[in-house]
Amino acid sequence: MSFKPWKQPLLAAIAMVAGTTAATAQNVQSAQRAIELGRYNEARATLRPGSTPEAAFELGRLYQMREMPDSAAFYFNRASGSTPFGQVAAGRALLVKGQIGPAETQFDAAVKATKSKDAGVLTMIAQAYGESPSKNVGKAQTYVTAAQTASKGKVDPALMVARGDIFLHSDQGGGEAMSSYDQATTMNPSYAQAYYKKGVLNVRSRNFNAARESLSKAVELDPSYAPAYRELADMYYLAGQYDLALSTFQKYTGLAEKSSTTDAQYASFLYLTKKYPEALVEVNKVLQADPTNLTMNRLRPYLMYETGDFAGAATAMETYMKLVPADKIIPEDYSYQGRILARAGKPEEGIAVLKKAIAAQPDPEKQAELQDALATAYIAKKDYKGAISVYKKKLAGSGDLTDQFRLATAFSSDKQYIAADSVYGIINVAKPEYAPAYLYRANVNAQRDSEGKQGLARPHYEKYIELSKAEGAEPAKFRQGLVEAYGYLGVYNFQKGDKAAALSNFEQVLVLDPTNKGAQNNIDILKAKPRTPARSTTAKKK
Repeated sequence: MSFKPWKQPLLAAIAMVAGTTAATAQNVQSAQRAIELGRYNEARATLRPGSTPEAAFELGRLYQMREMPDSAAFYFNRASGSTPFGQVAAGRALLVKGQIGPAETQFDAAVKATKSKDAGVLTMIAQAYGESPSKNVGKAQTYVTAAQTASKGKVDPALMVARGDIFLHSDQGGGEAMSSYDQATTMNPSYAQAYYKKGVLNVRSRNFNAARESLSKAVELDPSYAPAYRELADMYYLAGQYDLALSTFQKYTGLAEKSSTTDAQYASFLYLTKKYPEALVEVNKVLQADPTNLTMNRLRPYLMYETGDFAGAATAMETYMKLVPADKIIPEDYSYQGRILARAGKPEEGIAVLKKAIAAQPDPEKQAELQDALATAYIAKKDYKGAISVYKKKLAGSGDLTDQFRLATAFSSDKQYIAADSVYGIINVAKPEYAPAYLYRANVNAQRDSEGKQGLARPHYEKYIELSKAEGAEPAKFRQGLVEAYGYLGVYNFQKGDKAAALSNFEQVLVLDPTNKGAQNNIDILKAKPRTPARSTTAKKK
């Protein structure tokens, strides 16, 4: 699934606190550190007076990280003024609201006032772009270049992190971003944040070994660096190591700030790792403290559906759809809404929702996810022909073997056994070592030959048995299928008159399932001695 219930912000600490008192500077630095670690409540408490422009500036950054642009702009404006620092603050107030042109006017005024010679001011501007969703990389890079010139060629690690963050906003800036972070760690080998940023980028590019190395280095340098554990958990999740992902995320929650935000992230991660009952508990806990939390209101119907409470899911989804702004609805919302309605006794409504969503979705990948949900809705109302139509249409586009498997299953449910057999055959050819396809194909052919006289299922059950003995096969995964396979072969061989083979087959069933009464009864029959005809006691007449 491509959906992530939460976004992980890119953080960069600003070192510019010139002109403050020693006590204020210490508070600002403490707040910067807390913001970097995502400890927003702690940072807000430190900056609460907001009595200085520097403190107000950091409050602006804090609210920007929390994706609250109005509050961020308010505090940046409180920090604004006629000094270069104030002009940068004014620029950030505009930038956070998406007013790029006016923001650049303020930044350029700050550069002009310092005659392009103040590397600190230029770095602040670069960091503004690094912490902003703006993709104006070209303009942002001019400030980085100017800062490097002002530093007379000396590499500033903070500037390199800002440069890397700027390039992360571009579609093809991964190489430049990594180069920047590498320069930061070269100049300061103890710079935990730069290692963290390298790890973030490596996770994004699926370079998991390098990601683990960088993120582990970050927590080695700073054991309290909670965001690194969160990113490591994300990495393990993407690699399919769900148990390790969850245990690592729990390390993050142990270090992170205790807040409804942290609880929401934990609930989201429990959902992603399919711990549905546990996730629902956490979601409900967050909603008690924050009833309008959009992500938690989204996850609640999802989780109710996954735990089988379809009526509750329908009510929760209705609540969520009234709460969510139209531009915040994602494909998964329609996917779950359609499936929920289908399972809550309103299949036609669910199907209508999904058809409408598919027609309006231009992204092929997201459209495919909605098609899967539509097929599921058809299956829920036992309209297997409808599901078959969806899978055929999907396979005509960009479907894969998973879709072939689902199509074959739908054919089987619709009792179109010959068609199902044909599709399973495609899977056997494409993936000859995939044992479940042989088992399902055998079952389909057993339906075609209900008395087992033709032995249509025999070669597929035999192939399944062969794969169960292959090197590396996990016995537990084959056990139930082998009971079915040996049982079928026992009946088939008995009908063919090969009682020795049949007896062996039923004995194999008992090895796998000692309580199987059917196999035991058949063994008793096969082992029973033939009855000897009784001799006549009638005497012959002489």
